Amino acid sequence: MTAWDYIAWALTCVFGGIFPARTALYFLAPAKGRVRWIVPYLVIGAALGMPTWAGDGNPLYYFPFLLAAFLIGYGGRLAARLVVGMIFFEWIIAWSMIVDTRAVLPGSAGYWGAMAWKLAMWAAVWLLMRRVFRDSKQVALSGRLWALLGLLALSPLLSELAFSMWDIRAYTLDGTDALIDAAFYTLLPFVFVSAIALLFAVVLLSRHQALEQEHQLADMRELYYQGIRREQEQVRRLRHDMRNHLTALSGLLEQGEDDRAVEYVRRLQAASGPSGAGRFTENDTVNIVLSAKARDMEQAGLIADINVSLPENLPIADPDLCALFGNAVDNAIEAAKDAADKRITIRARADKGLLMLRVTNAYAGKREEKTDGLFATTKADKRAHGFGLRGMREIAVRNGGTLETTAKDGVFELVACLPLAK
Repeated sequence: MTAWDYIAWALTCVFGGIFPARTALYFLAPAKGRVRWIVPYLVIGAALGMPTWAGDGNPLYYFPFLLAAFLIGYGGRLAARLVVGMIFFEWIIAWSMIVDTRAVLPGSAGYWGAMAWKLAMWAAVWLLMRRVFRDSKQVALSGRLWALLGLLALSPLLSELAFSMWDIRAYTLDGTDALIDAAFYTLLPFVFVSAIALLFAVVLLSRHQALEQEHQLADMRELYYQGIRREQEQVRRLRHDMRNHLTALSGLLEQGEDDRAVEYVRRLQAASGPSGAGRFTENDTVNIVLSAKARDMEQAGLIADINVSLPENLPIADPDLCALFGNAVDNAIEAAKDAADKRITIRARADKGLLMLRVTNAYAGKREEKTDGLFATTKADKRAHGFGLRGMREIAVRNGGTLETTAKDGVFELVACLPLAK
């Protein structure tokens, strides 16, 4: 190879890894470190310049480096990084074996042609995934689904590495090379197609899980809203009947039936809905939610610090308002029960075209932050819980807003901002 060949080779290896490394970002979160993202670019680029003949030992030696690059250069679940790294190894190396086995030594025309074929395929897969992910939603799967995909990825992986493990080229004669090549070219296309199919399986499973969670969140939101509506209707009926109740009480007192009057009042109190239902804000929907939650906080021995200023009408659907405020306070109550500081602070106002909600509370123990910026549920049954924060963020995003959470020094804070202009 000439000096220019070495320069071209180095540049191709450095920049050639861009397509697969960026494709992986559709499946994995970026790493938090400033320079860690460079690692997968360089390691994948090295596969471009590495001759990968079918049956030699290069893939076996390269495999742990690629997995390490995915563990270092990307974020998210450990299982997700391992499985996606395995799948990427399968399709990258399978295609490399297909084109490199017929290529000659580095520096020749056949070698550069093989590199061109690799780049073309890497670019094609990137364009394909870009089209698949045109909605810009990143993959999110449960740990069990990642484990299942990992088991499915083992079959093509072991098929691909089998000949490398035994370094089969070192034990064959020239007369048997044709037979081995035939076996390779029968197997490798299936490995390549299986790896691409696994990538599509990741996408489909993620979308199916997201759709299932959306349905569950919608059911929970509607159930919560109907409960608030029933409480609201109860209050309205009591207001409507208040004149009749006062007339009845007045008659009992005039007749000297003090005991019956007291019992009548007690029955009214039992049916009057949320106790201490003060007027927190002009918005009836939010006021009903806060009244109910104020009662829950009082029963739990918590201190409610509520200051909310919202107009009577908001361009946000009542079920969304119920779920947003209700779940925010529910989570605060759940966390503050076990904390030393029993105060829950709720602030909300409509100002400059934004609905701003901030809920702060103390918590005990540690909070596990997830890759999406939210926090995992602390309840034992994680499959049945943990939808509150996710549902609130879904409401905020659907209304064009944002929802952020922080947990530091024993204080949890939730901040939601939703635009009011439609």
